[in-house]
Amino acid sequence: MFRFLAPKSIKPPFARYSHGVEVPAGKRLVLCSGQVAITADDQIPEDAGAQAELCFQNIAAILAEAGLGLADIVRINAYVTDRAHLRPYMDVRDRLFASPAPASTLMIVSGFARPEFKVEVEVIAAG
Repeated sequence: MFRFLAPKSIKPPFARYSHGVEVPAGKRLVLCSGQVAITADDQIPEDAGAQAELCFQNIAAILAEAGLGLADIVRINAYVTDRAHLRPYMDVRDRLFASPAPASTLMIVSGFARPEFKVEVEVIAAG
């Protein structure tokens, strides 16, 4: 369904992500707003890995509303507030996405709307 782009003329990805993903004509796109780690009853996990898990659970719920799932994600933009949170986030991402994985960007930012948030994830899915 998707064509994962990995030109031989450039360095392979540093981690589990694809340089690009081609979505065939006729597919619909679902764009998810950035999701932070908060439950419906306002619980926020302390651990960055647990926050990443909850971000992806929230994304899965959004995608399910459109009849899609995590396997339909073609692009991930993720943000963490400290270099120490990179590995916990990547461990969750790598467990949830097999190779070839979606195109992905991971950035360290100075913070989010509330200081207890350590991870935020937004995605584009196609189906």
